[in-house]
Amino acid sequence: MSKLKTLVPALALLFVPSLAFAAGDAGAGGGGMVGLAAGLCIGLAALGCGLGQGRLADSALSGMARNPSAAGGIRTSMMLALAFPESLVLFCFVIAFLLIGKI
Repeated sequence: MSKLKTLVPALALLFVPSLAFAAGDAGAGGGGMVGLAAGLCIGLAALGCGLGQGRLADSALSGMARNPSAAGGIRTSMMLALAFPESLVLFCFVIAFLLIGKI
């Protein structure tokens, strides 16, 4: 239940800026939905990336704590693995800009 209490305000923060962005171009005839899609694209990608990177860092740090001699290999793998979710957010950022270009 406590996760739900933190998830609801986080989802509200995702929707409020995207709806405000969508309302700004309501006269474009359907442009509001494209603005909503662009806002949700960035918001959900950032949310997923943050959660994924947090879990990745947690697992890597607990692995380093259990086996300090393997810390160098774990750190290298962690840095490489952190680049993948971040690149997905950048792809969503590009897609959002392409959607905005359709308005």
